[in-house]
Amino acid sequence: MLDPKAVSQGEALGLLARQVVEGFLSGEHKSPFRGFAVEFTQHREYAPGDDLRHLDWKVLARSDRFYLKQYEQETNFVCHLVVDGSESMRYGRGGATKLHYARQLAACLAYLVLHQRDAVSLVVFDNTVQRFVPRTGAMGSIHNLMDVLAAYEPRARAAGATAIGPVLHQIASTTPRRGIVVVISDLLDDEAAVQSGIQHLRFIGHEVIVFQTMHPDELTFPFRGNVEFLGLEGLANLTTRPNELRKSYLDELEAFLTRTRRACENNRCHYVLADTGQPLAETLSGYLAFRERTHGR
Repeated sequence: MLDPKAVSQGEALGLLARQVVEGFLSGEHKSPFRGFAVEFTQHREYAPGDDLRHLDWKVLARSDRFYLKQYEQETNFVCHLVVDGSESMRYGRGGATKLHYARQLAACLAYLVLHQRDAVSLVVFDNTVQRFVPRTGAMGSIHNLMDVLAAYEPRARAAGATAIGPVLHQIASTTPRRGIVVVISDLLDDEAAVQSGIQHLRFIGHEVIVFQTMHPDELTFPFRGNVEFLGLEGLANLTTRPNELRKSYLDELEAFLTRTRRACENNRCHYVLADTGQPLAETLSGYLAFRERTHGR
């Protein structure tokens, strides 16, 4: 599951939180909880029972008023990896499917997060949650995460299509502490429902990163002659001449990708189009480098 080049390049860049998070251990990321350690942020008035060691004596000398120094605590974050394991993710040639790419991306992110002593959880879903690994910060748990990812296979003709929106709502409802949610999916689902799920995650304070995972065939539609397309997730098969559909298909695809990207931008989410024809190391390191440049924005 681990791509050595992607891991090597990723370790040099890391995955830092862009906004305040609520962690469980001392780490490298801003916490919304006020404390008396690390970095000064503001003053507040003294109240009976406060520790006098944190009085700002310079302010007292100037104003004859009692103020305490407050500091921003540092904390680790929880990275929730949400992987689409629906039937449409099976598309590809040989072992180079969208699902395989998504699993490798999730595996590399899990390793990087644990390596920097943050925590990770894993959800694999189709129309419901199919696999779940609870939050863990132990590097030893990487083996269990890899096993879950490697063993998962989509349910053929699952009852109903992908249901990304409800799954994101479920995650938002069960993860009240602010962290990072990484969605790895082709997003071939009801757009309004997906956007609603993302908005719910953002509303409670999660940072959301979306990797829209697409195969080169889906992006270029290179088919020739008479082709039978096999319907997935309850759709019927279709025999047609791709030459007659190519322009309209590519126009619709571009409109879909543009709407998805803009929806993410409007919700202040990072959006990455993950082309499975590109090496995973390029996709991951490219995003992490961009993230490093825009840290805090």
